[in-house]
Amino acid sequence: MDWFRDHVWETWLIAGAALAVVEMLTLDLIFGMLAVGAGVGLVAAVLGAPVVLQFVLALASAVGLLAFMRPSLLRRLHGGPDLITGPAKLIGAPVHVLTAMGPGRTGRVKLDGEEWTAAPYDELDELDAGERAEVVEIRGATAYIRRA
Repeated sequence: MDWFRDHVWETWLIAGAALAVVEMLTLDLIFGMLAVGAGVGLVAAVLGAPVVLQFVLALASAVGLLAFMRPSLLRRLHGGPDLITGPAKLIGAPVHVLTAMGPGRTGRVKLDGEEWTAAPYDELDELDAGERAEVVEIRGATAYIRRA
């Protein structure tokens, strides 16, 4: 215990470095905030503050960072646009009907520069060649469409 009392700032430095390493492994922004709190305790120790005050300052800064800074950092990190890939990105896309289709008959459409098999989304609807439509759903390799 005497060693800690004689080397308080070194203890804060070791604790801060250990917390920073754990943060690098977890990437949760929790241990990083605690490491910053340890840095505040280190500065207080170097300035000669009593040990109790060092702990209070370190704890207050870590809790403050966790409560106020971490949520906004997480929003910024995870707040980018959603990446939509595969068939889901085609929902709502315009299509050009190439062959007529109707109840029980599939047809062909030009979708995103490619020819697709298509069927009317409403089973009783009929679409003629040359009409404009939009994709409502993709099931397997068939696009279900309705008039635009």
